[in-house]
Amino acid sequence: MDGGARPGGAAGQSREYKLVMLGAGGVGKSAMTMQFISHRFPEDHDPTIEDAYKIRIRIDDEPANLDILDTAGQAEFTAMRDQYMRAGEGFIICYSITDRRSFHEVREFKQLIYRVRRTDDTPVVLVGNKSDLTQLRQVSKEEGSALAREFSCPFFETSAAFRYYIDDVFHALVREIRRKEKEAVMAMEKKSKPKSSVWKRLKSPFRRKKDSVT
Repeated sequence: MDGGARPGGAAGQSREYKLVMLGAGGVGKSAMTMQFISHRFPEDHDPTIEDAYKIRIRIDDEPANLDILDTAGQAEFTAMRDQYMRAGEGFIICYSITDRRSFHEVREFKQLIYRVRRTDDTPVVLVGNKSDLTQLRQVSKEEGSALAREFSCPFFETSAAFRYYIDDVFHALVREIRRKEKEAVMAMEKKSKPKSSVWKRLKSPFRRKKDSVT
């Protein structure tokens, strides 16, 4: 098994990333996942089915075992959804550029993440799929970019049919998870270190007392 270590884990452990696909039904979540996993575009798929996929790859020369949950296309809150929202480490929120309603539903999925996790710092990548269907476009690329800036997350327009930018999406999410983990570790280390100014204030009275004695 490839070597890799989760922050704080033992050396040699393989790092697993739990990723969750979110988005309205019919936007192409399953097609994106299948293209990423097997380089195959599914002709038929039931959008009400949830499925999980695993793949081992290297990203930035580091091993990564991806556990991808492809969810059904409803934004309603359920006990099962609560469970995988808590377990997921990063989320890909998808819409179709040919379906403005699916674009509006992106906010519902983002709010659902916050409702469960109670933080805006969860790693997210925003995706506008079906970019090959330019003649049917209902959502401009600028609108997608603006929403991604609001979410402070990476944004891609993809085509699952032609496999455009599919790998980039999953790689970007893993990078977001790694970046936020490193930031969290650095923040903890910084918090645990005593501030030099405090030590100076504590030491200065003793230094003055010692000088007066000598």
